[in-house]
Amino acid sequence: MRKRVSTVALAIGVAVSGVLAAVAVPAVSAPKPREPIYLNRAYSPEERAADLVSRLTLAEKASQMNSSLAAAIPRLGIAAYSYWNEAAHGVAREGTKDNANPDVLTNTTSYPVDLSLGSTWNPDLMYAEASMISDEAREVVKDNRLDLNFYSPTVNLARDPRWGRNDEAFSEDPLLTSEIAAQFVNGLEGKDQSGNLLRSGGGYLKAITTLKHFAANNSEFNRLTGSSDMDERTLREYYTAQFRDIVRRSDPGSMMSSYNRVNGVPAAADVHLIDTLARQTFGFDGFFTSDCDAIYEIQAGHHWQPPGAAKPLDELGRTAYANSAGEDLDCNQGYHDKFNYANTIPNAVAARIQTQTGVYTENDVDVSLTRLFAARIATGEFDDEAAVPWVAQARARIAPGTWVNDDSNNAVTQTPERLAMARRVAGQSIVLLKNGTVGGADKNGTVGGADKNDSAGSAQPLLPLRVPATGAYRVAVIGHFANPESMYLGGYSNIQGKAGKANEVNGYQGLKAAIQKINPSAVVDFLPGTDPNSLDRVDAASVEAAANYDAVIVYAGTDDTTAAEESDRSSLALPGAQASLISQVAARNPRTIVYVETIGQVDLAPFQDAVPALLWSSYNGQRKGEALADVLLGAVNPSGRLPFSWYADASQLPALDDYAIRPSATSPGRTYMYYTGPVSYPFGYGLGYSDFRYTNLRVDRHQVDANGSLRVSADVTNTGSVAGAEVVQLYVSTPDAPAELQRPIKRLEGFQKISLDPHQTKRVEFTVDVPKLAFFDESANRYQVDTGRYEIQLGSSSADADIQQRASVRVTGALNPVPSVVSAKPAASSDAAQQVAQRVLFPAGTVVDPQLTVAMSDDTLYGYIGRGASRALPDDLRVRYHSNRPDVVSVRGDVIRTVGSGVATVTATVSYHGRQASTDFVVYVR
Repeated sequence: MRKRVSTVALAIGVAVSGVLAAVAVPAVSAPKPREPIYLNRAYSPEERAADLVSRLTLAEKASQMNSSLAAAIPRLGIAAYSYWNEAAHGVAREGTKDNANPDVLTNTTSYPVDLSLGSTWNPDLMYAEASMISDEAREVVKDNRLDLNFYSPTVNLARDPRWGRNDEAFSEDPLLTSEIAAQFVNGLEGKDQSGNLLRSGGGYLKAITTLKHFAANNSEFNRLTGSSDMDERTLREYYTAQFRDIVRRSDPGSMMSSYNRVNGVPAAADVHLIDTLARQTFGFDGFFTSDCDAIYEIQAGHHWQPPGAAKPLDELGRTAYANSAGEDLDCNQGYHDKFNYANTIPNAVAARIQTQTGVYTENDVDVSLTRLFAARIATGEFDDEAAVPWVAQARARIAPGTWVNDDSNNAVTQTPERLAMARRVAGQSIVLLKNGTVGGADKNGTVGGADKNDSAGSAQPLLPLRVPATGAYRVAVIGHFANPESMYLGGYSNIQGKAGKANEVNGYQGLKAAIQKINPSAVVDFLPGTDPNSLDRVDAASVEAAANYDAVIVYAGTDDTTAAEESDRSSLALPGAQASLISQVAARNPRTIVYVETIGQVDLAPFQDAVPALLWSSYNGQRKGEALADVLLGAVNPSGRLPFSWYADASQLPALDDYAIRPSATSPGRTYMYYTGPVSYPFGYGLGYSDFRYTNLRVDRHQVDANGSLRVSADVTNTGSVAGAEVVQLYVSTPDAPAELQRPIKRLEGFQKISLDPHQTKRVEFTVDVPKLAFFDESANRYQVDTGRYEIQLGSSSADADIQQRASVRVTGALNPVPSVVSAKPAASSDAAQQVAQRVLFPAGTVVDPQLTVAMSDDTLYGYIGRGASRALPDDLRVRYHSNRPDVVSVRGDVIRTVGSGVATVTATVSYHGRQASTDFVVYVR
């Protein structure tokens, strides 16, 4: 298991005894009070958290388990703390009030949304942006050290274009999503790109991310009370695969359960999701939070009656079932009533409610609260501020007390570097869908300011626009979204006051400035395109005027009135009369360029054939206009690639609440992996101003064992005349698989974004681990690798027509499972009889049962899986324990015993067939 600061499955603590009274003897000074463990940096965050938990009453513990707010406890130096803050594409919200939604921040930097990041296919760029987001977060949160948990990123997959939150998703593909989102986690949390804490942070987290929403929460109309039903294969291979891979790549600090049920069980109380999958199988060791307020919906929306329960759960039952399942934190705002963890936990404990895991007791509370405090301690909250580099660095940039959450802050955190990053990301996100020619001679002019002479009558693509350096040149920018009174920046955006708006560049502003920089005498006009107060009526004057320009750029789009959280789309048509506007303008002027900035796919059919140039991005941040100009004028060679399939006929898709992925007699399936219908543009598609050729594909072997790996390499050459970036995509298919196995058409197994000068060649290399090609076998309840022929494909999109190089390999043998994740639920040896699932506080002289679970690389579980569900460890699997403080917890062979007051970390290491895996758990002894 990857260790965030020091790995813990659970933490167990001990109260430190009071200071002994000094003996009144002359000339002998009183002993100094011993520093409590929770303030002592010599101990791990988990050990310190256990000590802090041990000092609280049950009511105080419960008060710490609400997101809005966790209460202040002055006697222990605990400040009021909000876990509900937002930073999806820029730090945008901070919880500052008790029992209230978080405040929206004013004048912080707003970057392109997740879907735009997905279309960059550039994890390195995501890491750089997320690092800037958390720098800014440290500058603006209370005292530079509180409220550092952020409910970001959203990693649900964009499986259906009608979903109202597609702009929050990175991609329809689990691998692309996990590669990019893992770098969001690393950048925001202050880690390197391998997931290790940065030395410059002094061993502290910069912030805490929250992966959301776990799991299968991809339809808004029923998101609160619906059930996402699917087989276990689909759940593992698609809806949770990205969570698994992000956990293993970057070890995020927290995860959010979703509102919906999964196969009938509310996700907020789903032991299978939270514990069996996330913790025991994936290795997640952070804390779980509910969506806001998903615990309330267990009762109010789902009216859930668990198997064996006499009636649907009430306010105490919902608390007991959720918390005992592993839901550590109650996001107690959003959809809520007067009940929450803080005011129900004490009564629920007193009621000794029987849940899925045992009898609900204070021990369940201690486990959750230890996770929560460990995360806060890991950010440096309880340490001397001078010892926490993230605090010092933030205060060096922005003096303490000078940033306030209103326009008087003068947008001081919107630094030139951050605004430049917003522009850079936006430029890489734009996907060039079409770039045709225009009949007749092109004008002599420039590409991005560099001379380029065109011979009369030559047929060149319309883009990049060739703006003459001198002389008359007229461009019309048409459409409401090109020059709106207020730019739409996507869901979970901040507020841009006057100072922030001064740093915004919309489409028209960016194009006008860039064109006139090349040619100061050029005329760049804005035409509304539709009536001022309605998108529903085409402005005839704009259409008529369009004929009189050397080029026309129609800027179309969507915003939150089209779809958003709580609102799906019923149609993929562009809102209002925008499609008609484009068609009419194109009929007047053949040099018409269309840019659509939307929540996702829209219906292009009404005008797609009529325009020579077509571009797309999702909501592209506060410098979107500069980025668009960079691409249209050739300063940036477009390198965006579609992160989804652009369906030609979305009406063929199954119902939005149908969570099946694979095709059936009534459905063509979903995503590039399974969809059998027509597409307008395939997953991974995108054009540029250069062409690229792939040659010399080599696979290091043509037969490989199921436990082996392949090395794949090829040469990629820029055959164009300008520098550009290519996204080299590696797909794997199983062309001979029987139809009844329902294998995907192909799967993305790797990608690289490389930059090449004109005529330059680079060698790209990939490693394909064959075990990752396994499929989940429901009858065996584990992953298995198919034997037979696999095809390796390299190309510029998932479409067969774009695959430039192919090779076949034969896979033989079967997986040899090895330990992957070890987790623990330590309990006293006598706890089983009392139905106590796990505990944090142990008395001295107690034998500790670690209740280890070992997950193998094929997802098989052994050991303690759950109440009444243990499975013997393999005969030749060996377990070794070690205590870092034997005077607190002793280890004699496989007997773990508490021997003295204090705190110790026990490491359990398993060995099997030459492979090892381990976990730590903290034991706190009274």
